[in-house]
Amino acid sequence: MNYLSIQAPCVHEIDIKKSRFICYLFPVKNVEEADAHLTQLRKEHYKATHRCYAYILNENASVQKMSDDGEPAGTAGVPMLEVLKQRQLTYILAVVVRYFGGTKLGAGGLIRAYGQAVSHALEQANIIQNISQIIGKLNLSYAQIDSFNYFLTQTDLPVSILETQYTDCVTYQFAVHLTDMDALQQHLNERFNGEFSLEILGEQTIDIPYIP
Repeated sequence: MNYLSIQAPCVHEIDIKKSRFICYLFPVKNVEEADAHLTQLRKEHYKATHRCYAYILNENASVQKMSDDGEPAGTAGVPMLEVLKQRQLTYILAVVVRYFGGTKLGAGGLIRAYGQAVSHALEQANIIQNISQIIGKLNLSYAQIDSFNYFLTQTDLPVSILETQYTDCVTYQFAVHLTDMDALQQHLNERFNGEFSLEILGEQTIDIPYIP
C-alpha cells in the first residue's frame, strides 16, 4: 500500500451548543487544489464566524498545514490535523466552517468540537488505499484454460484479468499487487510446469476500498 486517502468529497454537519460545525473533506493532489477549495468555501460561507482547515499531502505526509482562522491558537487546526494523522490519511483537505451559536465553548470544548467534526465526517467518507500493481501478459494453450480459470476461482492472490485475446494461444492481460507477483509466478510454475510465457508490461497505481 502506498497511502490512504478518501475517494470523493464529503460533507457532514454537527451542532454543539447551538454552534454549527460543517466539515468538508476533499481529496487533493497539491497545494493549488487545496487553495482552490478554500477560496470557494470562503466565498460560499462568507457570513461564517470561522473557516478552519488542515491538510496533508504526499505519500510520506511531508506537507502538513493547518489554520485556526481566528479561533484561539491550537483549538481548531491542530485537532483537525491530528485526526487526519491518526487515521494515517494523506492527499486530503479538511475544512470546518463554524457558525457561532452564542455560547462560548472554551479551549477544551473547541478542541473536542473541531476534532469531532472531522471524525464524524470521516465516518461518512469512503476511505481508499492506493496500491501498486504489476501489469503482465500471460500466454497459455487452449488446453490450459480450464486449469487457469479454476486457479483464479481458488487463489487468494488479488489477480485481475484486464483483457483476454484468442489467437493461436490464449493471452491474458492481468494486474496483480506488486508484492504478490513472485507468488503468482510460483503458482503458475507449479500448475503448468513452466509451460507458459509471461511478460511484464509495467506498473500502475490504483485506488481500492480500504478494509481495516
